[in-house]
Amino acid sequence: MNMDNLIALSVKHNASDLHLCVGQVPVLRVDGELFSQTHCAAVTDDALRGWVKTILDQANYHRLMTKGQADLALFIRDQPLRVNIFMAGGLLNAALRLISPEVPSLEDILAPPVFSGLLSETQSGLILVTGATGSGKSSTLAALLSYINQHFRRHVITLEDPVEFRHRSRQSLIRQREIGRDCEDYQQGLTAALRQDPDVIMLGELRDEAAIRLALTAAETGHLVLSTLHTRGAIAAIERLTDVFSGAEKNRVCNQLAGSLVAVLSQHLVAKQGGGRCALFDVLINTPAVASLIRDNKAYQIATHQQSGAQSGMMTEERCLQWRRSRGEIAGEAGAVPAW
Repeated sequence: MNMDNLIALSVKHNASDLHLCVGQVPVLRVDGELFSQTHCAAVTDDALRGWVKTILDQANYHRLMTKGQADLALFIRDQPLRVNIFMAGGLLNAALRLISPEVPSLEDILAPPVFSGLLSETQSGLILVTGATGSGKSSTLAALLSYINQHFRRHVITLEDPVEFRHRSRQSLIRQREIGRDCEDYQQGLTAALRQDPDVIMLGELRDEAAIRLALTAAETGHLVLSTLHTRGAIAAIERLTDVFSGAEKNRVCNQLAGSLVAVLSQHLVAKQGGGRCALFDVLINTPAVASLIRDNKAYQIATHQQSGAQSGMMTEERCLQWRRSRGEIAGEAGAVPAW
């Protein structure tokens, strides 16, 4: 098993992921579809285990042996990768996500104008990027951060597990911290970040109650917080954040969220005209009417405001679909062009 050759093959086919499982041939994910590489030899336990031992440090190898999985970022042939190594059915497996060597811009991800507008008008609060696994959340988060870096003088601290896109400080000063290497966990890293004079805090993911509490506190106290959440749909993200809590604490979180949320940018990928994929966005802006519904724990009533909120920059996936078709970015008939 020659990893250099497998990565070169993945890059050649513009694959987003490479899957390795003992006893099976390598599998590539291209434009969302899986393709078995039947011309390649099946992966052997000795080959995969030998490679894993060369890339994992002692702490990560111990985590793999005791917890059944380990995450890390590395480069092969100058190709950035996010790697998850795990056990399944007693066999070793590896899932490798290919990361673009270049930090994407808002133009690269074909972002609607409201994205740059939000960043230009907002210095504090919470912006959430949501979607399923593999929907491009990390790329969108990186593009938002890149826009800040190119246009504003901000002190940015990121907490990532692992670090994917490497940002070079330009207008902004950017410090990227990796969970497990530079800090113990998101909670510890975020607590420390609040003492490090940040203007912007980027969290790779809101994973638990403690992280949500700290993120809301940071957003309330004058920081711009960018993070991701695994949900399908912008309104579902509101429900996911608040439903983690109950009783009096849920009421308190609803109040915090109503006061600090800037926007939810939900997305999923669709085939792009000419090959590749692009995101359909579902954008919810926290207008006074939306904030009132969040405060009253009535997220289920937000849809009506979102559908009629184009003037505020809101859009549904259907409206985004029409916009992309009108620009020739995806196949289909061009409908009425949304006004943003």
